Parts: sequence; structure tokens; C-alpha cells
Amino acid sequence: MAEKPAIKIGYLKITDHFILGVTARKLQQGMETFKHCTLEPVVKNGWNEVADALSVKSLDGALILAPTAMDLFKSGVDLKLLLLAHKNGSVLVKNKRANINSVEDFAGKTVLIPYQLSIHNMLFHKLLSEKGLKPGRATEKGIDVTLEVVAPFQMPEALEYDEDGEIGGFIVAEPFGSQVIAAGHGEEFELSKNLWAKHPCCVFVMRSEVIEKNPEAMQEICTSFVRSGLAIDAQPEPASIIGAEFFSQDKDIIRRVLTTPPDRILTGELYPQKEDLDIIQKYMMDKMNIMTSLIDLDKFVDTRFADAAGAK
Repeated sequence: MAEKPAIKIGYLKITDHFILGVTARKLQQGMETFKHCTLEPVVKNGWNEVADALSVKSLDGALILAPTAMDLFKSGVDLKLLLLAHKNGSVLVKNKRANINSVEDFAGKTVLIPYQLSIHNMLFHKLLSEKGLKPGRATEKGIDVTLEVVAPFQMPEALEYDEDGEIGGFIVAEPFGSQVIAAGHGEEFELSKNLWAKHPCCVFVMRSEVIEKNPEAMQEICTSFVRSGLAIDAQPEPASIIGAEFFSQDKDIIRRVLTTPPDRILTGELYPQKEDLDIIQKYMMDKMNIMTSLIDLDKFVDTRFADAAGAK
């Protein structure tokens, strides 16, 4: 019998990637078994690491920001999007030292984002644009709010050590927002779900050659991810214990992310909607000029595994 392939999937320690943690735990404890592969979660520190690893094929797949995945596909990395990883799940946190009471108060400040090609950048752009403010990098002319890319796990520290309140805040995936709020350095300004209800953010992509070689393995993984997502939504208490371990986080912080409010992050609806992905790429091209052309979503999104897994 041929040895089962080890499928390497990249992820960050963010609650957006919770489905991978629950599936890994189920396999570890023998609550689930894969006949066609073994699962190898590979933790990364930031989004550029994930993107680079997919480009050089050191990962078979990843949980990754939807706009970054689309950009990789456009640049010739042969990926397919199989599932959403979650919906909602991010937070805009204001720095307690920065005296921010309204959107307009972010003017003249620096705001941290996890990546240029992120839903976080898009949602913050939308929020500022509606108030006539222009975000951009420090080198751009005529900007009101300076954006700085910082890896999610480094954001809490950046805020903690900003004694003069120069950083207005950050927009990022949980649990880093709740971590900063619990530590007393920041306050919740807005949840991403209130900027775009049930928005996609991270997606599950695999390299096409891996899918073609191992379709049964892909189905096992996708079916397990869908079940894990439903379990997290249905049972936040036990899920927060698994999450605390998988993300090296405090259990109460993970519980808060899963329950306060209950739709702060949703993991039970993972079916990829091309319309939503199209909204993202068009906004980033037309309004933000950070995408130069649109991709053919029919070639990028492969829903057969989501269909067979009964994803909602």
C-alpha cells in the first residue's frame, strides 16, 4: 500500500484559522481519521511568509487572505480556492492613548494593517472614505491616515510601547484585538462584521497539482473543515479550550472572540461565494488601485469539494 501523502497547510495563529486547529485536534485524538492523507499544519508568522511559501511550493495549501490568494493566482501561482475559512472575525481597535472618539480622529495618526492585499485594508479604506479621509503609505502625497503593515502577532506589542499615542490603532484578525483590549491598551472601535456583514476574509487554497494528484485527500480535508466550522459555532466553550492551545492564547480571550457577540466570527458558512470575491477585487482595483486587473473567478474557485462536503 502506498504511503499516505502528508499535506502541508500553512496558517497563522489567528482565530480565522480555527477550522484547521479543530481538525488537527480531531485527528490527533482519533476522533477522525483520514484514509488518503496525513495533515501537516505549518505555522507562519506573517502573510508574506505564507504567500512566499505557496509561490516556491514549500506548502501544498494554506489558509490565506482572499485578496492575497487572488493576487498570487493572477501572478501565475496555480492555486484553487476550495472553501472560505470563516466569515467576519476582525476588529478595529483604537489605542487608548490616542484620544480617538470618531472616525475623523484617526486623521494624522498611523494605523496598522496586517497586509496591503487584505480585507482589513479594504474595510478600513471604506470606513475612512465615507468620511472623506484618505489612507495611504507614508510616502504617498495628500494622505490623512498613514497605513503601516505589521504582522498580526506584533500589533499588541506595537500598541503597548507607543507611549505618545502616535498609533491610532489597528485593524486585524482576532484574537489580537481582544488580547490588547484585555491587557488594557486598546478599546474596541468597530467590529468588521459591522463594516460588511458576513464578509469573507481568509480562504482555503490548494495548489492545483496537489488537488489533481490527491482528490480524495482534498475531499477528506474539506469535509473535515466544514464539520469543524459547524462544531466551533455550535460549541464555543469546548472550542475555546482547543483554540487556546492551538493559538497559544488565553482561553477567556478565545471564548470572548467566539461569543461576544456570537457572530463576531462565523465558521459554519464556508461555501465560497464568487459574488463576494468579485466585490473585493473590484473595490481594490477601482477604489484603492492596489489590484491592477481582475481575475477569472470561475477558473480560481473550485466548489466541487465544498458541494460534496455540504458546506453552507
